[in-house]
Amino acid sequence: MGSPKAAYQPLPGSVMDVDKPFYDRLAAEDGRELAESFVLPIRSGRAWEVPAGHVCRISTPEGPQVGDLNVWNRHNPRERLWASRTRQLQAAHVTRYDRLWSTLPYLRPLLTVIADSLEAYGLDDEGGRVHDLLGTRCDPYVNRILSGTDYDFHCHSNLVRAVLPYGLTEFDVHDVLNVFQCTGLNDEDRYFMKASPARAGDHFEFFAEQDLLCALSTCPAGDLSVPLWGPDARDPIEVCRPLGVQVYRPRPELTEGWTPPPVASYAGRHGMTVPAGESTRSP
Repeated sequence: MGSPKAAYQPLPGSVMDVDKPFYDRLAAEDGRELAESFVLPIRSGRAWEVPAGHVCRISTPEGPQVGDLNVWNRHNPRERLWASRTRQLQAAHVTRYDRLWSTLPYLRPLLTVIADSLEAYGLDDEGGRVHDLLGTRCDPYVNRILSGTDYDFHCHSNLVRAVLPYGLTEFDVHDVLNVFQCTGLNDEDRYFMKASPARAGDHFEFFAEQDLLCALSTCPAGDLSVPLWGPDARDPIEVCRPLGVQVYRPRPELTEGWTPPPVASYAGRHGMTVPAGESTRSP
């Protein structure tokens, strides 16, 4: 007996349709121009801009390392990654051709994944998959609950510091895409994390569907091979590694005819006006 079908089934021709040859050409582009490049040190955070129509690559230059990613519309931070809706429209773990979707009332793609060197990892024997939207960032508040101690360099705190130069605050930091993180649900339907399968040189690449502000934290848990909480917890500093980020400008002819997706076309009434044709008289 097969598993149930996904609940969210679009009609043909919707914004959920992906022009795979278009994104394949972008991923295979050899003549792209490097616009920005940096290495994010261990246990730190940084924010950067990715203009619409550009490509961004996140990589593991020295070996496995988890990165916690936030994404906003550069001009309107109220439009930002909606992790739960992305799980419903795409999957709980994303890979090539999947999109990250923005919050209401916008509900449109922020980015499209165009390359993933870990795509073949699939589902492992323990039910783990890579590039996780199931969980969220580690933070000092839950750390205090679980361990009784304070630590200031969790992913939440790294992201808070990273976005301050852009006028954003802790209230703007949101649920993340855990890049290179391997997770799943165990037999008790509880969230688990396991060691990242990434190796030196692995990468995750996306196309910016609109002007983006991105922020990334190199998780203080490193590659997650060492438990952070519980009776076996210890400082995983020896499994912490940097992450690389590159932003590329594709050749103009590759994006000719492409335009950023419009916001959702719902009229936005929410039943607050009487729909045309319905009686306004009491029964």
